[in-house]
Amino acid sequence: MAAELHPRSGKLIGLSNSNRTAQRNQPVQEFNHGLVLSREPLRDRDVFTVRIDKKVNSWSGSIEIGVTALDPAGLEFPSSATGLKGGSWIVSGCSVLKDGRSVLEEYGRDLDQLGEGDRVGIQRNGKGELHLWVNGHDCGTAASGLPSRLWAVVDLYGKCTQVTVVSCEPPSEMDGDEDEEVEDEMVSTQAVSIMADACRTHDDRAGAIVLSAAGATTAMMNGSAEEVPDVSRGHSRPDKFPNNFEPDSVLTEHQLFDVFNNAIVSLYRSEDEGGEDLGVGGGGSDSSRGGTGSNNGGGRGTGSDSGIGGIGAGGGSSSNSSPAGSSGGVAGLGVAAGGMTTNDALLFHEKCGTLIKLSNNNKTAERRRPLDEFNNGVVMTNRPLRHNEMFEIRIDKLVDKWSGSIEIGVTTHNPNNLDYPATMTNLRSGTIMMSGCGILTNGKGTRREYCEFSLDELQEGDHIGLMRKASGALHFYINGIDQGVAANQTPGVVYGVVDLYGMAVKVTIVHNHNHSDRLRRNNAIMRALSPDVGRPRPALSLTPEPDAPDRLLFHSNCGQKAAIIGDGRTALRPHATDDFNHGVVLSNRPLHSNEVFQVRIDKMVDKWAGSIEIGVTTHNPAYLQLPSTMTNLRSGTWMMTGNGVMHNGTTILDEYGHNLDRLKAGDTVGVVRKEDGSLHFFVNGVPQGPAAWNVPPSVYAVVDLYGQAAQATIMDDMADLPPLPDDSSEGPTAMSPGSPCSVSGATAANDLRFHQLHGTNAVITNGGRTALRQNCRSEFNDAIVISNRCLRDGELFEIVIQKMVDRWSGSIEAGVTAIRPEELEFPNTMTDIDYDTWMLSGTAIMQDGNTMRNNYGCDLDSLTTGSRIGMMRTATGDLHYFINGLDQGVACTGLPSEVFAVVDLYGQCVQVSITSSSGPLDNSLCTSNITEKSFPIHSPVAGVAHRLHSKHGKNVVLLGDGCQALRVDGYAHGIVFSAKELKTDEVFEVKINKVDDRWSGSLHVGLTTLQPPDLPSCPLSGLSPSLTQLRSKVTWVLAGSEVRRNGVLQRQNYGSSLDRLTVGNRVGVKRCSDDTMHILIDGEDMGPAATAVAKNVYAVLDLYGKVTAVSIVSSTLVEDSESVKAPSLSPDSCSEGEEDSTPVRECENEPALVPTVMTFLENHGKNIQLSNQNLTAARVSSYNQGLLVTAQALPRQQLFQFQIDRLNPSWTSSLSLGVIGHSPDRLNFPSTACCLKRSVWLLQRDSVFHNSLKICENYGPNLDTCPEGTVLGLLVDSSGCLHLFVNGMDQGVAAQDIPSPCYPLIDLYGQCEQVTIVTNHVPVVGGERGDMRCQGDMEKADMVDGIKESVCWTPPPEVNPNKTCEYQALCSRFKELLTLPDGYFNEDAKYNLCYCESCHKLRGDEAYYKRGEPPRDYALPFGWCRFALRFRDPRSLRCHQAQVGFQVCVRPGSYKVGPTSLGISEPLDPRFSNAEIEWITKEKGGTLLYGLLIRVE
Repeated sequence: MAAELHPRSGKLIGLSNSNRTAQRNQPVQEFNHGLVLSREPLRDRDVFTVRIDKKVNSWSGSIEIGVTALDPAGLEFPSSATGLKGGSWIVSGCSVLKDGRSVLEEYGRDLDQLGEGDRVGIQRNGKGELHLWVNGHDCGTAASGLPSRLWAVVDLYGKCTQVTVVSCEPPSEMDGDEDEEVEDEMVSTQAVSIMADACRTHDDRAGAIVLSAAGATTAMMNGSAEEVPDVSRGHSRPDKFPNNFEPDSVLTEHQLFDVFNNAIVSLYRSEDEGGEDLGVGGGGSDSSRGGTGSNNGGGRGTGSDSGIGGIGAGGGSSSNSSPAGSSGGVAGLGVAAGGMTTNDALLFHEKCGTLIKLSNNNKTAERRRPLDEFNNGVVMTNRPLRHNEMFEIRIDKLVDKWSGSIEIGVTTHNPNNLDYPATMTNLRSGTIMMSGCGILTNGKGTRREYCEFSLDELQEGDHIGLMRKASGALHFYINGIDQGVAANQTPGVVYGVVDLYGMAVKVTIVHNHNHSDRLRRNNAIMRALSPDVGRPRPALSLTPEPDAPDRLLFHSNCGQKAAIIGDGRTALRPHATDDFNHGVVLSNRPLHSNEVFQVRIDKMVDKWAGSIEIGVTTHNPAYLQLPSTMTNLRSGTWMMTGNGVMHNGTTILDEYGHNLDRLKAGDTVGVVRKEDGSLHFFVNGVPQGPAAWNVPPSVYAVVDLYGQAAQATIMDDMADLPPLPDDSSEGPTAMSPGSPCSVSGATAANDLRFHQLHGTNAVITNGGRTALRQNCRSEFNDAIVISNRCLRDGELFEIVIQKMVDRWSGSIEAGVTAIRPEELEFPNTMTDIDYDTWMLSGTAIMQDGNTMRNNYGCDLDSLTTGSRIGMMRTATGDLHYFINGLDQGVACTGLPSEVFAVVDLYGQCVQVSITSSSGPLDNSLCTSNITEKSFPIHSPVAGVAHRLHSKHGKNVVLLGDGCQALRVDGYAHGIVFSAKELKTDEVFEVKINKVDDRWSGSLHVGLTTLQPPDLPSCPLSGLSPSLTQLRSKVTWVLAGSEVRRNGVLQRQNYGSSLDRLTVGNRVGVKRCSDDTMHILIDGEDMGPAATAVAKNVYAVLDLYGKVTAVSIVSSTLVEDSESVKAPSLSPDSCSEGEEDSTPVRECENEPALVPTVMTFLENHGKNIQLSNQNLTAARVSSYNQGLLVTAQALPRQQLFQFQIDRLNPSWTSSLSLGVIGHSPDRLNFPSTACCLKRSVWLLQRDSVFHNSLKICENYGPNLDTCPEGTVLGLLVDSSGCLHLFVNGMDQGVAAQDIPSPCYPLIDLYGQCEQVTIVTNHVPVVGGERGDMRCQGDMEKADMVDGIKESVCWTPPPEVNPNKTCEYQALCSRFKELLTLPDGYFNEDAKYNLCYCESCHKLRGDEAYYKRGEPPRDYALPFGWCRFALRFRDPRSLRCHQAQVGFQVCVRPGSYKVGPTSLGISEPLDPRFSNAEIEWITKEKGGTLLYGLLIRVE
């Protein structure tokens, strides 16, 4: 047939070269619609072969090829080949699909890994079998039972953009069908024969495996087979087992493993049938080198001592002997016919939970509406699990809204018959689930602590697996690591089940674990055949080199995306711009003691975050299933990542040394394990100090080419490394300032550690210096740790808080106990101990579990990460606490002479480390290296320290809460802005911290009218690379000694050139009152640099050229409180209720109190942005994380008011507000205010909460209905009672016993996105609210003879609740149904009033008023809306009962009072009797229609 493509093709395909070449148009924008078919149907044995011409890296996936019975002449082309139905077989990746459904996994070569120039062919042979050919090699049978009339299909999918048909003919060398059958029968025997020859010719000295020609001939049994080329080194899945080798051919260890994989795969597939077993036998007779393995059910072969050994695998009653037995063979392996099992893929069952959506051929499950629903996400496998079959999934997506996460297990229930529960742990029969870190059987906990870590803490990309062993034991696997036996007696028939609960949203079944299983089993075979069983073996090499075992190289077993080149000295990620992980490489042998392993970073990419990680592991690389990143390994591993150190995936040091993420190409990193078991790291040859202790010997070096790190090379020359410091003292002995134990000598407390005995949830690491609580998000207590010895008199035991979580209430508790650790039965929390124990909990001093003193000088619950806590018993028996080195005074007296320090890692506190001279300190604990995250930066200038704006150049990283800027790459893209506009004469000044002399140029500084908040989110790849090119808005800049405006030179030789600056110099800029820009260098004003500078400008800097890091040394100007007008009640904020003629009473007798000016605190929720001199706060993303607290405490009798500026109707609920009874300066803000549980009073909706417990309902208006413009206020009166004010109206007492001081608290939640503090004349409140009236309260009933008829008060539009009142909107829709003429109503909607409960409370309406001449009582129409019938609401289509009426004004003296004329006996109003409910008038013009009233039930 002609080697051409059919003219009909996918809609993006263009054909050329006589229809032999196909190209997908728009390859970067589109990834599919690239189908092409052969022009004619295939003939039997013809291989339709195409060459891959072009690929792009924009997409995942690549070429797909197959056959279809559909005629292309009438075919409606789908978007991809997997969409073909009606008799189509497609090879995609390494899977075979029939009509879009997977029928075979792990087949042949992975097509996604083929490159340009590779050739792919498809063939139907005479038996109706489908074969895939890759580069001329047959990958074996992919499917059978194919029809005779088929067209070849090629899909130019994903990365593949162009192919060319190269041939369509039978292969040049093809054996007959008889040879194929011989090959099928011999595949296992060949493998074992070759393996035996490999063992027979194994050279222990060189560590090489050589396959001899004689062995290959024996393995072939003098038969013929088709030629298959040598195994490629980089080919992880060989097409076929090689049938012949040259006498001098050699195999690496990986190649040999791949050979074994295909040879014995059939054995593994049928293990669950019990049909085969592996047997290792002794030798045969003296004339034979090996015995024959037994095939009777799979036993062990026997023989004389002269034999080498044999492997036998039996099944059924086969008596076949080793094919090598008659010719001096070594090993035999037989497989029983019929022992094979089907290879149907393990998928998710189509019947699943109500919210589950399946995709990816039922390999992927996803929970719909993950932000609204947290359960109903159960999925099960499509068939029962086989014995020893791994069921493994990958977590693809998580959300952080819910608690709890994925759960996985097995069940005996058939999915076809199961009524799926909301969550699988609700099922009370036949179910074993792993949930968190425990095991639940039939919904009840059977093992609380099954493994080291919790499923709730897994991240996206982590793998979870399970396996039912043939013995009935159930095992779970986390990232490939066996967690041990979870249940011993698991039923024989079980289905895998996954519950996408809580945070877990999407998972995918992983099938490539089969390769790992085979690798592990092959390793077991290799160890059985090796004379060095159980001992680490040197890496296998191709040629025997005498110095090979001693030279440090990279091991050939590396990560999926990594490659080893340069004779094993260089490791790289070839596609570093496409993938950021799977780049783990290990050394080829264990490190010797004091041997430095150092690598140089050769290549970096700037696409990803994170960079190289280095460390050591006890795992042998030959047998290790390499994880995606080494920090996922949960055993035997120490890694330096960033500037921290992790042990088994858990951080043990947060601020250890130089940040590896900041390294550049050419930098070096190294690691060494010293003889004493301590681990040290090097950065550019500089030792970073001890990172860990008690590291075992025989550890392998590890390098993780992660993120930006793309290539690294081992450095052989270590001569330039400085000698390691002597660790006899085990670390620095520097004391904290003010530490009382500094007088006793540095060695006095060197032996202070945490004791090896501790609470069940506590873990001691870092040589006894660090304690942490495991499963910190699922457990909050049982984490008590105690010192290893008694404290000496005057000895300080000091710890630093290194990690906290915001999940719990309460925090660390610390104290002393006279109970020895060996005698202590560790309780849940230390305050449960009722003897010989003194503890500080929050602000309370407790002895033996009872509070003996409140309000101690410090509050442990307010401490944050980086805070230091110390305990000391004086010689007189007094207990003192120290916070950050400051003595808090005597806590209690009369302590016994021997007490142990005790720390309870409770609630939010997760990890602490000892910080005094009790041992080696990590760098983060030294006072000279306190991080900005731990302690705020104190500016030398009075006021609040300046900050940098979160919008900046793409190469900039902000540190220290925005007080420091660091350029991490290149020489440009380093623009940063001030966080706020500069005030007049306000200096914005920075200090140069670091320079890189490789670059020319230096810092640029100036002013700009560009508003950083208007820029898109950073990193700002679109921002100009340098400040001199920033011209989108008017910008004045000093570069060197030249002043430019929008890039145009304005002045030369201005002041001292910035190019001469170096580390320590300070540069400042300010805008003066005469509209000039001044530059300051080291505090000296250089004079006017530019004139006519706009008023609203931001300071702008460019970390250009050699300047790479700066820090802010200036502060904002603080206004004099006396110059700021005191807040006051505005007359516009009076009641929107009915008018009152009572005049306003002047508060003449009240003392003139000076109010405190209130602003928002800089410490706030992470989604908050402050502006307008910290008077305005806006939530810039999401719906939560919007907590605000004022910087000043709220004085008694002062009203704090703020206005709602902006609402977002996309969300539900709205703001909440209240007060907090402790200082918020170092408060760790949770996601919402309701999570605050200590000394908090909160108003939410129409309820009042204290410490998250509801104490009052139906208080005030519903805050969720407050519209834009509403002014809300808080006041604490002289009696300590909290009041809520709405538009100036007091809603009464909300809570009592409010402490002093207290701080106003606002939560910008849901709809509420922005508020502003009201500062316009708000006085100290002192008078009675009931005596305060506004002119706006007048009702038209006050009019006499129409004199005041022109005075018609309406509510202020800014507080009109019409925008958000649903009840008024409902009444308005009903009014439209009445079809009343519009002329009857006022066109201005502000005259409409709603009297629903929320609206009248917002206005502060009274229920009854007395007005008129003479004054008469009347009631407001609560429940009505100003502007029996049945109608249907056109919006909701619901039926309502509605009433209408008119509100009228009656001229005084023109009416009389009478009984009701409706004949109703029930009282119509609680205040007026039915005998005086109606007013009657006969005077014309005595009534005036005021409004239409509508009430809807």
